[in-house]
Amino acid sequence: MVSLNQCPQKTDDVVSRKIEDQFILIPIRSNVADLDSIYTLNETGARIYELIDGQKTLGQIKAALVQEYDVEETILEKDLLEIANLLKSIGGIQWKN
Repeated sequence: MVSLNQCPQKTDDVVSRKIEDQFILIPIRSNVADLDSIYTLNETGARIYELIDGQKTLGQIKAALVQEYDVEETILEKDLLEIANLLKSIGGIQWKN
């Protein structure tokens, strides 16, 4: 189970690109892009992915987002944990020890 105390870091298993107003994630398998598995992040998801630097915990990322967005903290936390789970499941992040 993902918690706010965990510190995510990006992996080399996903390539990300911002194209116009969309943020796209493409998993890489054996140095080949898996074009059947392309993920598009909304504005909030993209901002979360941008804030993942291997230094901040999910709690610190949540605090930064609370300052940037006018959103209820419980809703933001739920979205943050869901996006972290998605990123982990596609190999886009791992938990830093």
